[in-house]
Amino acid sequence: MFERLQLPDVAAVARRTMLGALAVGVLGLVVLLLFSQTWAALGLCVGIALGIGNFRLIVRSVLKVGRRADANKRRPLAMNTLGRLMTMTVVALVLAWVKPPLGLGIIGGLALFQFLLLANVTRSMLKAGLSGPAGGGFAFLLGAGAADPLGAGDVPGAGDGPGAVAGGTRDSGGAAGEGAA
Repeated sequence: MFERLQLPDVAAVARRTMLGALAVGVLGLVVLLLFSQTWAALGLCVGIALGIGNFRLIVRSVLKVGRRADANKRRPLAMNTLGRLMTMTVVALVLAWVKPPLGLGIIGGLALFQFLLLANVTRSMLKAGLSGPAGGGFAFLLGAGAADPLGAGDVPGAGDGPGAVAGGTRDSGGAAGEGAA
C-alpha cells in the first residue's frame, strides 16, 4: 500500500504536519491563555514538541535502519519507536496525576500531532490513488484496481477455466449449471 508513496510525498507530509502542528499549537496556546489555563497551555506546547521530536526521531531511525544490510530491519525500528512511545506515555500519565492540567495538555498535544500526521498521510495516499493507475483513492487504499474493486481477479478459480463456479454448481466438464457435483 505504501509503495506508491514517493519520497517527495513523505517530505510534503512531514512539512504539512509540522507546520499544521505549529499553527494549531499557537492557536491552542492563545485560546488556553485567554481562559487562564496556563498549565494546560504549557502542556499543549510540550505535547506538540514531543510529537514533533518523536516524528523526527522515527524518520532518523528509518534512515539509519534502511542503510543496514541486516535482513531484519523492522525489529530495531519497532523497538525504538515502542520504547519512545512508552516513555512519553509514562511521563504524560505521571504529570497528569501530579498536575492534571499539565498532563492532560501534554496528552492533548501528542494526540493532536498524531491526528494531524494521520490526516496528512491519508491525504497524500488518496491524492496518489486518484492520480495513479488504480483510478480511485478508495480503491488504492483497499489495494484493488478501479476495474476490479473487490480484487476478484486475484482469487484462484475466479476465472472461466475448468472448475469455475457458475450458477452455484461446480463445472465438471459439462455446461455451466448442468454438472453433477
